[in-house]
Amino acid sequence: MMYRAFHAQRHYLRPLASKIGLGSGQPKILAYLAESGPCSQREIADYFEIDPAAVCRMIDLMQKNGIISIKPDNADRRSDLITLTQKGYSAGKEWKQSCNKAENIMLQGFSDDEKIKFAEYLVRSYRNLRSADKSSE
Repeated sequence: MMYRAFHAQRHYLRPLASKIGLGSGQPKILAYLAESGPCSQREIADYFEIDPAAVCRMIDLMQKNGIISIKPDNADRRSDLITLTQKGYSAGKEWKQSCNKAENIMLQGFSDDEKIKFAEYLVRSYRNLRSADKSSE
């Protein structure tokens, strides 16, 4: 059921991301930059536990679309400072509203206590999977 809920959420949000001008994987980077402020590609890759090359591809497209700007670090491209443009801030605000709407739909009929418990269960599930992943290395 977790996969089905994830798939339904993604199916709901994907057209909204596209409308904002975001491609696959880009909404999470947009949200991270809006929340955390300027950072490097390396920080993004580490936070999301994804391949730095994938982050590089997403960042390149976001820059071409005017959502982010990059202050180069001539020594190492992965250390370039990535910031949101005004267009990026607007897209981030719109994306957050879309996510809030999706969350409200997902949690319809849940009591406040159930919402808190559900969030706690998701955090615990995430930690269990990360722990199992690390122990298998």
